[in-house]
Amino acid sequence: MDKIVAHIDGGSRGNPGPAASAFVLTSPQGKRLLAKAFFLGKATNNFAEYTAIHKALEGAKSLGAEQIIVYSDSELLVRQINGQYKVKSDQIRPLFAESIAMLGLFKSWQVIHIPREKNKQADELVNKALDVGRDVEIQKTEDEAQRSPSWDRGQRTEDKSRPSVLRPPPSVIRLGVLISGGGTTLMNLLNCIRQGNLNAEVTVVISSLATAGGVEKAKAAGLNVKIIRKYDYPDINEFSRQIERQLAEAGVELVVQGGWLCLWKIPARFENKVMNIHPALLPSFGGQGMWGHHVHEAVLKAGCKVSGCTVHFCTNEYDKGPIIVQRCCPVKEDDTSETLAARVFEQECIAYPEAIRLFAEGKLTIRDGLVRIGSQVKRQPV
Repeated sequence: MDKIVAHIDGGSRGNPGPAASAFVLTSPQGKRLLAKAFFLGKATNNFAEYTAIHKALEGAKSLGAEQIIVYSDSELLVRQINGQYKVKSDQIRPLFAESIAMLGLFKSWQVIHIPREKNKQADELVNKALDVGRDVEIQKTEDEAQRSPSWDRGQRTEDKSRPSVLRPPPSVIRLGVLISGGGTTLMNLLNCIRQGNLNAEVTVVISSLATAGGVEKAKAAGLNVKIIRKYDYPDINEFSRQIERQLAEAGVELVVQGGWLCLWKIPARFENKVMNIHPALLPSFGGQGMWGHHVHEAVLKAGCKVSGCTVHFCTNEYDKGPIIVQRCCPVKEDDTSETLAARVFEQECIAYPEAIRLFAEGKLTIRDGLVRIGSQVKRQPV
């Protein structure tokens, strides 16, 4: 399905109070493809609205959409997404940035305001989730199921909310992904794998937080997820050993940090086999505390005209490892940290898969502390 239409809604009974989000995905001709609602517990209307667009974009990408039109009856959300209003809420800003970044994964997108009476299906789904106090999915009718494409028939697991995961051939590189946040980097890598642009398999996802948004995304994708929290261990050594154990058990060949915020001691078996992506051009704007919006705010404050991203091998110091790939993007005079983050993320979506491919093909060597990209060398086992 190249083009998808999404109707989204979110609401709270109390603001904050019991809240829910919903989306309905259809073809341009109006055929329903996917319709879900999510019970969020106590939250605000704005949080619910932004959760709705985030979930809708994930759903559209899982169906292979390259173009999307999103309809929402939240005038505030539509104006913010289209750059007419600034996002001021600290609670909403991360969801806004992730939504902008995800929109950038589509070849074309539109977010359009419509009156509530033209958004009835999504509105009804929100109220249904609020009434029952749990997530809701509208199943296809028998007629709809018969008219579904062949890949959507007879391949579902018992949990119908989980998209199918394409299992790669045994020769692919086995990845372990470390996350601490929303999992946007993880989702980009999964999209690359599903689209055949990255010959890899994610064998384990390790999160440093049980509440990280990427945890549910990883579970929904059918991945093996482990929670390893730093404060559950007496010291960094035991914390690091537990991470190593889980990576080794999953047969990981390359560790990929995607929004991972914890320093851990990289063991000998994974030396030069741990990558990280940083949302700036290292060695500038790196180091402890320089992550997410903090990096982009520092870039803007310095008056930089160019920013970008850096993929590098990790050492036991923040952002100090040998650089593998860098990609640049302009910094505009009217940029905010959110708009710059979205532009940088577009480059991250290209740079990280490129670095992983180079590693998998055995084209990376390190000499004198620098990465050399050249002819193929044999990939060493872990």
